[in-house]
Amino acid sequence: MSENMKVTTFTGVETTEMGYLVNAEDWSENLAERMAAFEGIPNLSDKHWDVINHLRDEFFNNGGNQPNTRKLVKHFEKLWGEKIDAKVLYDLFPGDPSKQGGRISGLPESRRKGGY
Repeated sequence: MSENMKVTTFTGVETTEMGYLVNAEDWSENLAERMAAFEGIPNLSDKHWDVINHLRDEFFNNGGNQPNTRKLVKHFEKLWGEKIDAKVLYDLFPGDPSKQGGRISGLPESRRKGGY
């Protein structure tokens, strides 16, 4: 962590100024629920958990991959067996499915630029 990175505390867990966990090991489902509620998502549905679990799996089991929204749409069309678009994922995570979803998933802030 760089010296100029501000750290805040969210319910006893250290986060960056942008709300990302400082230590990925601090993540838990309970913490994800509290973070989501803090960000205006009061209840995590099965579809929310599908996104959270997929983001975590991609990051921790696929070399730090953090898929953008376009790749998430393609993945969840197959998983859910229905035609969806980005709006479906933005309805779940209004602050950006890959970024807000990643934050709630306990991932570090994405350095990816562009895309949607």
